[in-house]
Amino acid sequence: MKITSNPYNPIPTIEVIDLFCGIGGLSYGMKSKGFDILAGYDLDSTCRYAYETNNRAKFIYKDIKTVSADEINALYSKDAIRVLAGCAPCQPFSSYAFKNKKKDPNKYDLLYEFGRLVKETLPDIVTMENVAQILAFKDKPVLSDFVNLLKSCNYHVWVKAVYCPNYGIPQTRRRLVLLASRLGEIELIPPTHKPNEYKTVEDAIGDLPELEAGEADPNDPLHRAKALSPKNINRIRHTPYGGSWKDWPKRLQLRCHQTDNGRSFGSVYGRMVWEKPAPTMTTQCTGLGNGRFGHPTQDRAISVREAALIQTFPKTYKFFADEEYVAITKASRYIGNAVPPKLGEIIAESIRIHVSEITKK
Repeated sequence: MKITSNPYNPIPTIEVIDLFCGIGGLSYGMKSKGFDILAGYDLDSTCRYAYETNNRAKFIYKDIKTVSADEINALYSKDAIRVLAGCAPCQPFSSYAFKNKKKDPNKYDLLYEFGRLVKETLPDIVTMENVAQILAFKDKPVLSDFVNLLKSCNYHVWVKAVYCPNYGIPQTRRRLVLLASRLGEIELIPPTHKPNEYKTVEDAIGDLPELEAGEADPNDPLHRAKALSPKNINRIRHTPYGGSWKDWPKRLQLRCHQTDNGRSFGSVYGRMVWEKPAPTMTTQCTGLGNGRFGHPTQDRAISVREAALIQTFPKTYKFFADEEYVAITKASRYIGNAVPPKLGEIIAESIRIHVSEITKK
Protein backbone atom coordinates (compact mmCIF):
# COMPACT_ATOMS: atom_id res chain seq x y z
CA MET A 1 0.00 0.00 0.00
CA LYS A 2 1.06 3.60 -0.51
CA ILE A 3 1.47 5.40 2.81
CA THR A 4 0.65 9.08 2.92
CA SER A 5 1.07 11.45 5.83
CA ASN A 6 -0.40 14.79 6.76
CA PRO A 7 0.66 17.49 9.25
CA TYR A 8 -2.09 16.52 11.70
CA ASN A 9 -1.48 12.77 11.69
CA PRO A 10 2.17 11.95 10.90
CA ILE A 11 1.48 8.24 10.44
CA PRO A 12 -1.68 6.38 9.42
CA THR A 13 -3.90 4.56 11.89
CA ILE A 14 -2.46 1.16 12.82
CA GLU A 15 -5.08 -1.56 13.30
CA VAL A 16 -4.46 -4.94 14.93
CA ILE A 17 -6.19 -8.31 14.82
CA ASP A 18 -4.81 -10.69 17.46
CA LEU A 19 -4.98 -14.44 16.78
CA PHE A 20 -4.67 -16.80 19.81
CA CYS A 21 -5.29 -13.68 21.92
CA GLY A 22 -5.93 -15.29 25.32
CA ILE A 23 -6.70 -12.63 27.93
CA GLY A 24 -5.04 -9.97 25.77
CA GLY A 25 -1.50 -9.29 27.00
CA LEU A 26 -0.15 -8.59 23.50
CA SER A 27 -3.20 -6.56 22.49
CA TYR A 28 -3.02 -4.51 25.68
CA GLY A 29 0.63 -3.66 25.15
CA MET A 30 -0.06 -2.57 21.57
CA LYS A 31 -3.15 -0.62 22.64
CA SER A 32 -0.98 1.20 25.20
CA LYS A 33 1.08 2.51 22.27
CA GLY A 34 -1.97 3.92 20.51
CA PHE A 35 -2.79 1.07 18.13
CA ASP A 36 -6.45 0.32 17.35
CA ILE A 37 -7.21 -3.21 18.52
CA LEU A 38 -10.07 -4.52 16.38
CA ALA A 39 -10.56 -8.08 17.58
CA GLY A 40 -9.00 -11.07 19.24
CA TYR A 41 -9.61 -14.72 18.30
CA ASP A 42 -9.29 -17.58 20.76
CA LEU A 43 -10.77 -21.01 21.52
CA ASP A 44 -10.89 -20.38 25.29
CA SER A 45 -14.24 -18.66 25.79
CA THR A 46 -13.41 -17.88 29.43
CA CYS A 47 -10.90 -15.28 28.19
CA ARG A 48 -13.69 -13.11 26.76
CA TYR A 49 -14.28 -10.94 29.84
CA ALA A 50 -10.62 -10.03 30.38
CA TYR A 51 -9.94 -9.49 26.68
CA GLU A 52 -12.93 -7.27 25.94
CA THR A 53 -12.88 -5.34 29.23
CA ASN A 54 -9.21 -4.34 29.03
CA ASN A 55 -8.83 -3.90 25.28
CA ARG A 56 -12.23 -2.48 24.32
CA ALA A 57 -12.14 -4.87 21.38
CA LYS A 58 -14.29 -7.74 20.19
CA PHE A 59 -13.47 -11.27 21.38
CA ILE A 60 -14.30 -13.86 18.74
CA TYR A 61 -14.64 -17.43 20.00
CA LYS A 62 -13.60 -19.44 16.98
CA ASP A 63 -11.19 -22.13 15.82
CA ILE A 64 -8.56 -20.49 13.60
CA LYS A 65 -8.98 -23.36 11.14
CA THR A 66 -12.47 -22.07 10.37
CA VAL A 67 -11.51 -18.38 10.03
CA SER A 68 -11.56 -17.06 6.46
CA ALA A 69 -9.61 -14.31 4.76
CA ASP A 70 -12.85 -12.47 3.95
CA GLU A 71 -13.74 -12.42 7.64
CA ILE A 72 -10.36 -10.97 8.61
CA ASN A 73 -10.29 -8.40 5.81
CA ALA A 74 -13.80 -7.19 6.65
CA LEU A 75 -12.59 -6.06 10.07
CA TYR A 76 -9.86 -3.73 8.80
CA SER A 77 -10.46 -0.16 7.63
CA LYS A 78 -9.60 0.83 4.06
CA ASP A 79 -6.68 3.22 4.67
CA ALA A 80 -5.19 1.81 7.90
CA ILE A 81 -1.92 -0.06 8.36
CA ARG A 82 -3.08 -3.66 8.91
CA VAL A 83 -1.27 -5.74 11.53
CA LEU A 84 -1.98 -9.44 12.02
CA ALA A 85 -0.56 -10.67 15.31
CA GLY A 86 -0.47 -14.10 16.84
CA CYS A 87 1.05 -16.30 19.49
CA ALA A 88 0.19 -19.85 18.49
CA PRO A 89 -0.05 -22.12 21.58
CA CYS A 90 3.50 -23.14 22.34
CA GLN A 91 3.07 -26.50 24.09
CA PRO A 92 4.63 -28.54 21.24
CA PHE A 93 7.75 -26.36 21.29
CA SER A 94 8.22 -25.86 25.04
CA SER A 95 11.00 -27.32 27.19
CA TYR A 96 8.50 -29.76 28.65
CA ALA A 97 7.49 -30.99 25.21
CA PHE A 98 11.07 -31.92 24.38
CA LYS A 99 10.93 -34.41 27.27
CA ASN A 100 7.35 -35.52 26.73
CA LYS A 101 6.76 -38.13 24.03
CA LYS A 102 2.96 -37.66 24.03
CA LYS A 103 2.73 -34.42 22.07
CA ASP A 104 -0.50 -33.20 20.51
CA PRO A 105 0.11 -33.29 16.73
CA ASN A 106 -2.81 -30.90 16.11
CA LYS A 107 -0.92 -28.10 17.88
CA TYR A 108 1.72 -28.12 15.13
CA ASP A 109 -0.92 -27.12 12.59
CA LEU A 110 -1.75 -23.82 14.28
CA LEU A 111 1.30 -21.99 12.98
CA TYR A 112 0.53 -23.30 9.49
CA GLU A 113 -3.03 -21.96 9.87
CA PHE A 114 -1.59 -18.60 10.88
CA GLY A 115 0.53 -18.77 7.72
CA ARG A 116 -2.55 -19.58 5.65
CA LEU A 117 -4.32 -16.47 6.88
CA VAL A 118 -1.24 -14.33 6.24
CA LYS A 119 -1.02 -15.60 2.67
CA GLU A 120 -4.73 -15.08 2.03
CA THR A 121 -5.08 -11.64 3.65
CA LEU A 122 -1.62 -10.12 3.04
CA PRO A 123 -1.63 -7.72 6.01
CA ASP A 124 0.97 -4.95 5.89
CA ILE A 125 2.73 -6.24 9.01
CA VAL A 126 2.83 -9.60 10.79
CA THR A 127 4.13 -10.24 14.29
CA MET A 128 4.45 -13.44 16.26
CA GLU A 129 5.68 -14.31 19.74
CA ASN A 130 6.51 -17.87 20.82
CA VAL A 131 8.87 -19.89 22.98
CA ALA A 132 12.52 -19.61 21.98
CA GLN A 133 12.82 -23.41 21.71
CA ILE A 134 10.93 -23.28 18.41
CA LEU A 135 14.24 -22.12 16.88
CA ALA A 136 15.78 -25.51 17.62
CA PHE A 137 12.70 -27.66 17.11
CA LYS A 138 13.61 -30.81 15.17
CA ASP A 139 10.34 -32.73 14.68
CA LYS A 140 8.91 -30.34 12.08
CA PRO A 141 10.44 -27.25 10.41
CA VAL A 142 7.41 -25.18 11.40
CA LEU A 143 9.28 -21.93 11.97
CA SER A 144 11.38 -22.10 8.80
CA ASP A 145 8.24 -23.02 6.84
CA PHE A 146 6.48 -19.96 8.28
CA VAL A 147 9.41 -17.65 7.49
CA ASN A 148 9.71 -19.04 3.95
CA LEU A 149 6.00 -18.47 3.38
CA LEU A 150 6.36 -14.86 4.53
CA LYS A 151 9.30 -14.29 2.21
CA SER A 152 7.41 -15.82 -0.70
CA CYS A 153 4.70 -13.21 -0.06
CA ASN A 154 7.26 -10.38 -0.26
CA TYR A 155 7.65 -9.78 3.46
CA HIS A 156 10.90 -8.52 4.98
CA VAL A 157 11.40 -10.78 8.02
CA TRP A 158 13.20 -10.24 11.34
CA VAL A 159 13.19 -13.11 13.82
CA LYS A 160 15.25 -13.62 16.95
CA ALA A 161 15.17 -14.94 20.53
CA VAL A 162 14.69 -12.01 22.90
CA TYR A 163 15.83 -11.92 26.54
CA CYS A 164 13.03 -10.12 28.32
CA PRO A 165 15.08 -8.38 31.07
CA ASN A 166 16.77 -6.43 28.25
CA TYR A 167 13.40 -4.75 27.70
CA GLY A 168 12.35 -3.94 31.26
CA ILE A 169 10.46 -7.15 32.01
CA PRO A 170 11.32 -8.46 35.50
CA GLN A 171 11.67 -12.15 34.63
CA THR A 172 14.29 -14.25 32.87
CA ARG A 173 11.86 -15.10 30.09
CA ARG A 174 13.45 -15.80 26.71
CA ARG A 175 10.98 -15.59 23.82
CA LEU A 176 11.07 -15.74 20.06
CA VAL A 177 9.82 -12.54 18.43
CA LEU A 178 9.08 -12.29 14.72
CA LEU A 179 8.34 -9.11 12.79
CA ALA A 180 7.54 -9.08 9.07
CA SER A 181 6.56 -6.20 6.82
CA ARG A 182 5.60 -5.79 3.18
CA LEU A 183 6.47 -2.09 3.49
CA GLY A 184 10.23 -2.49 3.97
CA GLU A 185 12.93 -3.65 6.39
CA ILE A 186 11.74 -4.00 9.99
CA GLU A 187 13.37 -5.00 13.28
CA LEU A 188 12.80 -4.92 17.02
CA ILE A 189 14.07 -1.80 18.76
CA PRO A 190 17.44 -2.16 20.57
CA PRO A 191 17.40 -3.27 24.22
CA THR A 192 16.15 -0.60 26.60
CA HIS A 193 17.88 -1.93 29.73
CA LYS A 194 21.46 -2.94 30.53
CA PRO A 195 22.14 -5.73 33.06
CA ASN A 196 22.70 -3.23 35.88
CA GLU A 197 19.31 -1.69 35.02
CA TYR A 198 17.25 -4.89 34.92
CA LYS A 199 13.88 -4.73 36.67
CA THR A 200 13.93 -6.99 39.71
CA VAL A 201 11.50 -8.96 41.85
CA GLU A 202 11.64 -6.13 44.38
CA ASP A 203 10.79 -3.56 41.69
CA ALA A 204 7.76 -5.62 40.67
CA ILE A 205 6.28 -6.81 43.98
CA GLY A 206 8.31 -5.32 46.80
CA ASP A 207 5.57 -2.93 47.93
CA LEU A 208 2.76 -5.48 48.36
CA PRO A 209 1.36 -6.33 51.81
CA GLU A 210 2.62 -9.46 53.53
CA LEU A 211 0.52 -12.62 53.28
CA GLU A 212 0.34 -16.02 54.90
CA ALA A 213 -0.08 -19.13 52.72
CA GLY A 214 -3.77 -19.52 51.96
CA GLU A 215 -4.53 -15.90 52.79
CA ALA A 216 -5.93 -13.09 50.60
CA ASP A 217 -5.43 -9.36 50.97
CA PRO A 218 -8.84 -7.88 51.96
CA ASN A 219 -8.10 -4.85 49.77
CA ASP A 220 -6.94 -6.80 46.72
CA PRO A 221 -8.63 -10.15 45.98
CA LEU A 222 -5.94 -11.04 43.42
CA HIS A 223 -3.25 -10.78 46.09
CA ARG A 224 -4.09 -14.31 47.17
CA ALA A 225 -1.64 -17.16 47.88
CA LYS A 226 -2.30 -20.88 47.69
CA ALA A 227 -2.66 -22.77 50.95
CA LEU A 228 0.16 -25.14 51.86
CA SER A 229 0.09 -28.42 53.73
CA PRO A 230 1.84 -28.51 57.13
CA LYS A 231 4.71 -30.45 55.53
CA ASN A 232 5.18 -27.86 52.79
CA ILE A 233 5.01 -25.06 55.34
CA ASN A 234 7.85 -26.84 57.11
CA ARG A 235 9.73 -27.14 53.83
CA ILE A 236 9.46 -23.46 52.89
CA ARG A 237 10.57 -22.52 56.42
CA HIS A 238 13.67 -24.62 55.87
CA THR A 239 14.36 -22.91 52.52
CA PRO A 240 16.85 -20.06 52.97
CA TYR A 241 16.87 -16.88 50.92
CA GLY A 242 17.54 -17.88 47.30
CA GLY A 243 17.64 -21.54 48.29
CA SER A 244 15.66 -24.61 47.23
CA TRP A 245 14.88 -28.19 48.27
CA LYS A 246 18.61 -28.92 48.23
CA ASP A 247 18.87 -26.96 51.48
CA TRP A 248 16.31 -29.08 53.34
CA PRO A 249 17.16 -31.79 55.87
CA LYS A 250 16.84 -35.22 54.31
CA ARG A 251 13.63 -36.00 56.17
CA LEU A 252 11.82 -33.26 54.22
CA GLN A 253 13.14 -34.18 50.77
CA LEU A 254 10.96 -36.00 48.25
CA ARG A 255 12.09 -39.42 47.04
CA CYS A 256 12.31 -38.18 43.45
CA HIS A 257 14.84 -35.53 44.53
CA GLN A 258 17.20 -38.28 45.64
CA THR A 259 17.42 -39.85 42.18
CA ASP A 260 19.97 -38.73 39.59
CA ASN A 261 17.21 -37.22 37.47
CA GLY A 262 15.56 -35.45 40.39
CA ARG A 263 18.79 -33.83 41.54
CA SER A 264 18.95 -31.90 38.27
CA PHE A 265 15.83 -29.89 39.17
CA GLY A 266 17.62 -27.64 41.61
CA SER A 267 15.16 -24.74 41.45
CA VAL A 268 12.06 -26.71 42.43
CA TYR A 269 10.56 -25.44 45.70
CA GLY A 270 13.00 -22.53 45.43
CA ARG A 271 12.73 -18.97 46.66
CA MET A 272 13.18 -15.98 44.39
CA VAL A 273 15.58 -13.21 45.38
CA TRP A 274 14.72 -9.52 45.60
CA GLU A 275 17.67 -8.15 43.65
CA LYS A 276 17.30 -10.16 40.41
CA PRO A 277 14.57 -10.75 37.83
CA ALA A 278 12.13 -13.56 38.60
CA PRO A 279 12.11 -16.85 36.70
CA THR A 280 9.74 -17.23 33.75
CA MET A 281 6.10 -17.14 34.80
CA THR A 282 4.41 -20.39 33.75
CA THR A 283 0.82 -21.61 33.98
CA GLN A 284 1.77 -23.10 37.39
CA CYS A 285 3.59 -20.05 38.71
CA THR A 286 1.59 -19.83 41.94
CA GLY A 287 2.51 -23.37 43.01
CA LEU A 288 5.42 -23.80 45.40
CA GLY A 289 6.55 -27.14 43.97
CA ASN A 290 6.47 -26.11 40.31
CA GLY A 291 9.66 -24.07 40.09
CA ARG A 292 11.41 -21.20 41.88
CA PHE A 293 8.09 -19.61 42.77
CA GLY A 294 8.58 -19.22 46.52
CA HIS A 295 8.36 -15.68 47.87
CA PRO A 296 11.81 -14.28 48.70
CA THR A 297 11.14 -13.85 52.42
CA GLN A 298 7.56 -14.93 53.22
CA ASP A 299 6.70 -18.58 53.79
CA ARG A 300 4.49 -19.13 50.75
CA ALA A 301 4.41 -19.23 46.97
CA ILE A 302 3.83 -15.98 45.10
CA SER A 303 0.26 -14.70 44.85
CA VAL A 304 -1.80 -14.23 41.70
CA ARG A 305 -1.22 -10.47 41.91
CA GLU A 306 2.53 -10.95 42.23
CA ALA A 307 2.60 -13.26 39.21
CA ALA A 308 0.58 -10.73 37.20
CA LEU A 309 2.90 -7.86 38.13
CA ILE A 310 5.99 -9.90 37.26
CA GLN A 311 4.30 -10.60 33.91
CA THR A 312 3.89 -6.76 33.64
CA PHE A 313 0.11 -6.65 33.88
CA PRO A 314 -0.85 -3.39 35.61
CA LYS A 315 -2.89 -3.47 38.82
CA THR A 316 -5.80 -2.00 36.85
CA TYR A 317 -6.04 -5.06 34.58
CA LYS A 318 -9.33 -6.90 35.16
CA PHE A 319 -9.05 -10.68 34.96
CA PHE A 320 -12.51 -11.61 36.28
CA ALA A 321 -15.89 -9.93 36.51
CA ASP A 322 -15.97 -10.81 40.21
CA GLU A 323 -12.48 -10.91 41.66
CA GLU A 324 -13.75 -11.72 45.15
CA TYR A 325 -13.89 -15.33 44.03
CA VAL A 326 -10.56 -15.75 42.31
CA ALA A 327 -9.84 -19.18 40.89
CA ILE A 328 -6.09 -19.31 41.50
CA THR A 329 -5.48 -22.18 39.06
CA LYS A 330 -7.41 -20.44 36.26
CA ALA A 331 -5.77 -17.06 36.94
CA SER A 332 -2.32 -18.68 36.90
CA ARG A 333 -3.09 -20.29 33.53
CA TYR A 334 -4.22 -16.96 32.09
CA ILE A 335 -1.09 -15.19 33.32
CA GLY A 336 1.40 -17.90 32.35
CA ASN A 337 -0.04 -18.23 28.83
CA ALA A 338 -0.07 -14.48 28.21
CA VAL A 339 2.38 -12.35 26.28
CA PRO A 340 3.76 -9.82 28.80
CA PRO A 341 2.05 -6.50 27.99
CA LYS A 342 5.44 -4.79 28.23
CA LEU A 343 6.72 -7.00 25.40
CA GLY A 344 3.61 -6.02 23.45
CA GLU A 345 4.61 -2.38 23.96
CA ILE A 346 8.12 -3.08 22.66
CA ILE A 347 6.75 -4.83 19.57
CA ALA A 348 4.30 -1.96 18.98
CA GLU A 349 7.00 0.67 19.37
CA SER A 350 9.12 -1.20 16.81
CA ILE A 351 6.20 -1.20 14.37
CA ARG A 352 5.42 2.47 15.02
CA ILE A 353 9.03 3.49 14.28
CA HIS A 354 9.04 1.32 11.14
CA VAL A 355 5.82 2.89 9.82
CA SER A 356 7.07 6.37 10.69
CA GLU A 357 10.30 5.81 8.74
CA ILE A 358 8.41 4.44 5.73
CA THR A 359 6.06 7.43 5.86
CA LYS A 360 8.95 9.88 5.63
CA LYS A 361 10.30 8.31 2.41
